[in-house]
Amino acid sequence: MTKNEQKRWLLTSMLVAALAVTISGAAWVGAERSHPSPLANLSPQEMQAVDSANSLSSAFRAVSSQVLPSVVAIENRPKLAWNTQGKSIPSQNGQGTPLDEMLRRFGAPQPPQGGERAPEPAPQGGIGSGVIIDSSGIILTNNHVVAGGGEVTVRTHDGREFVATNVWTDPQTDLAVVKISGADDLVAAALGDSDAISIGDWVMALGQPFGLESTVTAGIISAKHRGIGITPRENFLQTDAAINPGNSGGPLVNLRGEVVGINTAIHSRSGGNEGIGFAIPSNLARWVSDQLIHSGAVKRAYLGVGIQPVTQDLAKQLSVKPRGGVVVTDVFPDTPATEAGLEPGDVIVRFGDKPVTSPQALQLAVERSPLGEAQSIEIVRDGQPMELTYIAAEPAGEFAAKAGAESKPHRRDEDLGIEIAPMTGDVAEQLGFSGTEGVVITSVREGSPAAESGLSPGMLIVEVARQKVTTIDEFEAAIKKHRGEPSDGILLLVRSEKGSRFVVVRS
Repeated sequence: MTKNEQKRWLLTSMLVAALAVTISGAAWVGAERSHPSPLANLSPQEMQAVDSANSLSSAFRAVSSQVLPSVVAIENRPKLAWNTQGKSIPSQNGQGTPLDEMLRRFGAPQPPQGGERAPEPAPQGGIGSGVIIDSSGIILTNNHVVAGGGEVTVRTHDGREFVATNVWTDPQTDLAVVKISGADDLVAAALGDSDAISIGDWVMALGQPFGLESTVTAGIISAKHRGIGITPRENFLQTDAAINPGNSGGPLVNLRGEVVGINTAIHSRSGGNEGIGFAIPSNLARWVSDQLIHSGAVKRAYLGVGIQPVTQDLAKQLSVKPRGGVVVTDVFPDTPATEAGLEPGDVIVRFGDKPVTSPQALQLAVERSPLGEAQSIEIVRDGQPMELTYIAAEPAGEFAAKAGAESKPHRRDEDLGIEIAPMTGDVAEQLGFSGTEGVVITSVREGSPAAESGLSPGMLIVEVARQKVTTIDEFEAAIKKHRGEPSDGILLLVRSEKGSRFVVVRS
């Protein structure tokens, strides 16, 4: 074999070897690509179920992408830090102190079992969420997120920070509107129709639980029209979407990306998510926020009646169905109810275009009536249906004073450094003060004259400067009168579980 023939043979051998390797590699790759899919053996029905689940996942992604740019983090830095350590104080509805209510509304760690609070660090202010509802800088959130009169800071989804220029609040619904200025390219979320949502519908909760910004969780609407006793005006949506401390004020949205609720509270023994959360319906939030933006306050109509739910026993006596309306127990003079012709014993079954199934439903329907306009009231009187006409009006006289007191059940005296609440029967019973009148201390500011004098939450103030006080108004009047006189302090008579004693507070 010549040298040239040897070279050709060697080159041919190399090409054959290379080709063999290539073919072998191609066969291996082909074998890999032809490996059966994990879902290959599923039936058509099972594949349809998988595709449906993937479609739901796609919906979650689309809604998250659409709404997250509208979600903001809100921090409130109060000017004063208030000490709420000490005995657990029942509220007027017997469900806890203002702090206990805030625990359910994502504001702080849960106290240990047994009713006594563990030592806590100095309060750091409110931290929560909000949702932009107008690109001009209008943000919807909870009142308890921004309450306290401190500096409210808003951090948008893209990391920019702004100090609020205006904050409007409505404690009766626990809603607030925050305004920021100088923010360009804000993305506003759309408010949906919360009346149209149904039990079982998918919803998503967005916000910053435990400070983890841009968090999204999903669940369903578990119930509607819930009242849980934390605000005077309640009509909550209940959801099992995971919400935790920090979610407060953030949006609850449907799978069309519309805000159907403002996350407000949780029912929890641990302080974290247990699958029972509550959101203020968007229709109520829209009505409140529109008024706050345009007038800075919420104007509510009133009827002027005492009412109670229709129980099964009452239903038989009144010829209506259980929960088929509300019973009028009192009709107060010189009120719209008197002018409308309502009488005790009437069962209100419909107000305007809305059926009435509970006192709460009637109250909300009445309050949202346009002032000065007529509304029909359908009643059952002595088993016979009737229709009356109601002209919406604002509360006046004692009703206006009562409404104002309800909106501020707890009041602060900044000079003394205490917050007080009325003494009701439930509060007196739970504190062991049955038969005693006075006002209850619900919180004490650290380093304040009250704190230095030994006052603490859970104490009952019975007298101010030897003057008996039974209401918040009497307490404030006595304090105001005493401040106008030269003195070495204010003499208070207080009661606790240890008994009564006099205390001098120097302000």
